[in-house]
Amino acid sequence: MKFLVDAQLPRRLARRLREEGFDAIHTFDLSNGNRTSDDEINAFSLSEQRIVVTKDSDFVNTFVSRKEPWKLLLVSVGNIRNSDLEMLVVANLSEIEQGFLSLDYIEISRTSIIYHS
Repeated sequence: MKFLVDAQLPRRLARRLREEGFDAIHTFDLSNGNRTSDDEINAFSLSEQRIVVTKDSDFVNTFVSRKEPWKLLLVSVGNIRNSDLEMLVVANLSEIEQGFLSLDYIEISRTSIIYHS
C-alpha cells in the first residue's frame, strides 16, 4: 500500500508507516509542501494510486461526489497526541490493509474502524 499523509497530520506518521514497510509520503514532501491544494493531492493520489490519510472532511465530499482521491483513510479522532495517533494507526494497520483490498474509503476513530462501501 502507498500512503499520502495530509498536512494536518504529523510528518512522523508517514515516517512510521515507512518503518512498518509501507510506501508513505507527507504533503510536506511534495513540490508545494503543505500548501498543496486538495485538488493537487487528489490528482497525485490518482496518478500514484496512493491512499490519502487525512482529518479533513473536505476529502470525504470529493470522494463521495467525484471518487477522488484514489482511496481515503479518514482519521476521526479529534485532538490526540502524535504518539497516540501513531500507535492507533499502527495497531490497526492489518485491518486497514485488509479493508482496502475491497473498499476505497475507511474511517478510523479511537475505538473503531468504519468500513464505508
